[in-house]
Amino acid sequence: MFKSRKGQSTIEYVILVTAVIVVALGFLGNGGLFRTALNATFVQATNGMEDMANRLRGSRCLHNKTSNACQ
Repeated sequence: MFKSRKGQSTIEYVILVTAVIVVALGFLGNGGLFRTALNATFVQATNGMEDMANRLRGSRCLHNKTSNACQ
C-alpha cells in the first residue's frame, strides 16, 4: 500500500509540472496571450514616442524660422 501511494504522488507531480509547462507555453509561446499583449504595449509606446518626437521637431521649426535646420 505504501508503494502505490508513493507512485501516485510521483504521477501527481508529473501531471502538475506538465500542466504548468502547458500553461506557460500558452502565455509565452508565439501568439500566446501574454506575448501578444506585451507586443501591443511596446508598439503603442513606440508609436507614442514617435508622435511626440515629431511634434517636438515641428514645434522647434516653428520657433526657429531663421534656422536652416528645419528645412
